[in-house]
Amino acid sequence: MKKHFLKVIYVIFFFILFSCNKKKLTEVVEVPLPSAEEKITMGMPDDVKANDGSFQLEKLAFDYDALAPNLSAITLENHYSKHYLSYTNKLNEVIAGTNLENSTIEEVVSQLDTSNEEQKNNAGGYYNHSLYFKCIGPKAGGQPKDSLATAIEKDFESFDNFTTQFKGEANKVFGSGWVWLIVDRSGKLQITSTANQDNPLMRNAKVQGKPILALDVWEHAYYLDYQYKRKNYIDAFFNVINWRKVEENYEEAISK
Repeated sequence: MKKHFLKVIYVIFFFILFSCNKKKLTEVVEVPLPSAEEKITMGMPDDVKANDGSFQLEKLAFDYDALAPNLSAITLENHYSKHYLSYTNKLNEVIAGTNLENSTIEEVVSQLDTSNEEQKNNAGGYYNHSLYFKCIGPKAGGQPKDSLATAIEKDFESFDNFTTQFKGEANKVFGSGWVWLIVDRSGKLQITSTANQDNPLMRNAKVQGKPILALDVWEHAYYLDYQYKRKNYIDAFFNVINWRKVEENYEEAISK
């Protein structure tokens, strides 16, 4: 009788335990997911405004979805309206009241104290992204023409050689950074790279010169589309380079 009673108690105990576990599992499964409206909240590039200050965002000359499938709308929206905007606002904050406040961005990055990490990172972040977004666009890619094509042929022997070297430099960058096509102080085209938000205009640059093309290899520039496959992003970048704008940058650089 006693054994029978104990068996009943055990059965009741395990039933209660099973019921509690089942309830807990059910509660986990039933956590509500974000609604479709919460997932898709994408505005227009023209809606993005920086706070009042010395610098404003360069206007994006195309819609967020204009570079798909090479760069998705969500990648561009995140890159432009979050990262670029953040650098712009922070730059305005860190130079407010300093001797850099009324300077051009080229003067800021070339004159700032590179040991001042806040100024360096945010001025570089603003300058670098401004150039990046001006150098890409829809219905782009292909090869440069006119004076820039001639200069690439002269300094790299061919456009194919330039492409191979540029992509090679980009794939070698460890961690976050940028890859550049610059006009150096002798007027020659060179490919170089910098870490973090540094650039070739800064005093600490290993190769100094005027950037005319910028490739962002920070993860925020590509990870939503390509995850760890940075090489695929670098290849896709060549499909969206606005060579007409890069040539304008080149002409401006050699005229000074």
